[in-house]
Amino acid sequence: MTTIPDHPTPTPRGRPPVVDLATWQAARDELLAREKAHTREGDALAAARRRLPMVEVAAGVEVTGPDGPVPFLDLFRGRDELVVYKHMWYDGAPHQGQCEGCTFTTWHLRDTAYLDARGVSSAVLTSGRWEEVAPYVAFMGYPQPWYPVRGLAAPVGGDMGSLTVFLRDGDRAFLTYATTGRGNEPAAGTFGLLDLTPYGRREAWEDVPEGWPAAPQVGSPVGGHGAPICWYWRSDADGNATRGPTSRPVPQWTRPGATPEQTLGRHGGHG
Repeated sequence: MTTIPDHPTPTPRGRPPVVDLATWQAARDELLAREKAHTREGDALAAARRRLPMVEVAAGVEVTGPDGPVPFLDLFRGRDELVVYKHMWYDGAPHQGQCEGCTFTTWHLRDTAYLDARGVSSAVLTSGRWEEVAPYVAFMGYPQPWYPVRGLAAPVGGDMGSLTVFLRDGDRAFLTYATTGRGNEPAAGTFGLLDLTPYGRREAWEDVPEGWPAAPQVGSPVGGHGAPICWYWRSDADGNATRGPTSRPVPQWTRPGATPEQTLGRHGGHG
């Protein structure tokens, strides 16, 4: 636990204590030692990840592209490694009714120039039908290639909402790693930056000091009272956090051209 001074300068409720620079530096150095240990443990996990066994992808597997079936091997685009995000899909839902978490993660994967530079290709796989996926991709402005894998078994198809990694060896492909839930967080840099801020992510599960701003709540303005929700899930046109039929993923309200529509919300079944 980082040291807190015995007699910090009084500050308003919901703010870190005010101290002189030397005191701050001492507390920062103490935390830095823990951060370095955390980094080294992360390095050790990455080393173990590189030593996982792998599973061969069945030969001849095809996904769906803009012009029809595409061999899965084509997704590597001549490179040896491939990282894909598997995007959930709700059949029949309007663009703004698709999965909030997948929208959040995929938004962070628009520019993969640095992956390309390291010989790693990327793509998005989804259980949606191409006729629904294509206009959604255009609406969101996603530049990365998308491929429906509806009806395909794991590891190419299967459960969505995950990061999955493949390795190519000539005309053979192998599954090497997969993760979901909070394991997807490395793909979304916003999480890491928010973790550096005093108020963090403002999610209900976080350990925060007493008096810190509340997490967004269902059915009330952001920061109000009610049942906690994840801050990037949904809000209505007035900024009220809600999961109702007039809501959409929060960042979409401020995107150019993403104005309120008559067909808000989610309907239909899961893809």
